[in-house]
Amino acid sequence: MRRGYLVEAVRGAEAELMARLPEGALMQRAAAGLATVAAGILRDSGGVYGARVLLLVGVGDNGGDALFAGAMLARRGVRVDAVLMDPARAHEGGLAALVGAGGRIGDAGAFESADLIVDGLLGIGGKGGLRGTAADLAEAAAASGAPILAVDLPSGIDVDTGQVAGPAIRAHVTVTFGTYKPGLLIDPAAELAGVVEFVDLGLSALPPQPAVEALQAADVAALLPRPAHETDKYGRGVVGIECGSKRYPGAARLAVGGALRSGVGAVRYSGPVDVGEAFPEVLLGRGRVQAWVVGCGLDRDDTARNRLEQILALADVPVLVDADALALLAELGADALADRTAPTVLTPHAGEAARLLGVERGEVEAQRLDSVRRLADTFGATALLKGSTTLVAEPGGSTVRVNPTGTPALATAGSGDVLAGLIGGLLAAGLRPLDAASAGAYLHGTAARLAQRGGPIAAGDLLAAVPLAWQNVQQ
Repeated sequence: MRRGYLVEAVRGAEAELMARLPEGALMQRAAAGLATVAAGILRDSGGVYGARVLLLVGVGDNGGDALFAGAMLARRGVRVDAVLMDPARAHEGGLAALVGAGGRIGDAGAFESADLIVDGLLGIGGKGGLRGTAADLAEAAAASGAPILAVDLPSGIDVDTGQVAGPAIRAHVTVTFGTYKPGLLIDPAAELAGVVEFVDLGLSALPPQPAVEALQAADVAALLPRPAHETDKYGRGVVGIECGSKRYPGAARLAVGGALRSGVGAVRYSGPVDVGEAFPEVLLGRGRVQAWVVGCGLDRDDTARNRLEQILALADVPVLVDADALALLAELGADALADRTAPTVLTPHAGEAARLLGVERGEVEAQRLDSVRRLADTFGATALLKGSTTLVAEPGGSTVRVNPTGTPALATAGSGDVLAGLIGGLLAAGLRPLDAASAGAYLHGTAARLAQRGGPIAAGDLLAAVPLAWQNVQQ
């Protein structure tokens, strides 16, 4: 599992470690890791000796890391030039080490011949987009066409939130030190980080609860239900699907299909759509279930509102609310969930989340981490906010789950219906809401990646790929 910590926690852990180490030792560890990754990039693109590296050096510790790493590369025969954002405030020890190793203070002409550019402009304390000289250097780096290696984070991103409020470096590789940071895991900032390489500094004083965490395949495999030899279909769980309408029959079928591939023993469908021809194994009509999914293609008329209210009134059964039911819930308000004793899961995209919170969509998209927490706390429900990096939060929880398997292939009609059925089935199988939502999103994204190997996909292609995603995760 990848855990991301806020700036305050990282600085506290670094201060505790520096107090136990000789002066400068922590920066040397970081620089050594950075130099190793840089050398690997150069080796893959033609060789280390004789290569040209350009350092973009800011005034903080990131600039010092870049300078010390540059000195290490210079001693291996690399020509290293450093462009200083503010020469009077450059890290004194790092600058001396670079010059002593044969590195040089460069100028704008060094961009043209660089085989690798190292972004050491801003560190974890940077806020807002790049401005002034830093913005000019970032623009020149992008125009050069050389690969860019970011020091700890791409300069210009908000490392605590993943927001990008202005010009920023787009890195090919980011070397992050000590721990992951939220901005390296949450888009749009995560997209600018490229491939993230982790360098362990030995931080031991980080808080027990990270700000965000991203499950990996082994974590998901450990969560997935595994029926015992003596388990019958009811022991594996039954999920109810209250979805579909005459206007939107396909949504019901996709949700049922997702649920059938979730590991449950049975799926029960309640609604006006004929799902039996496509899925003859489905039970019809309401009955005893371990979780309900409501909303996919439900429509928004009085009949749909009544169907939603009936499902929410089953207070002791977990319920996943999706799609049209979210729009109806926005009208009903959080009080509609007040009497529920079993968990509720909400699965909105940004527009649906905006309606639920009573804000503009742009606010949700710009503040995704804050928005998913507000959703969870406002409605007392586990909230899954869909997006290029889907986020999952519990009410009152300090840690937000980040799904790392998102792909643009999921931006297709009906893919959310498959996800709703998949998560609902995992709920019925006994997973707690945070785990069901997180594992479902992971499998959903993995299925899309597997299906996409043959070209563009439709939501129906996800259904065939979900069993392959299970296999992929468990292997």
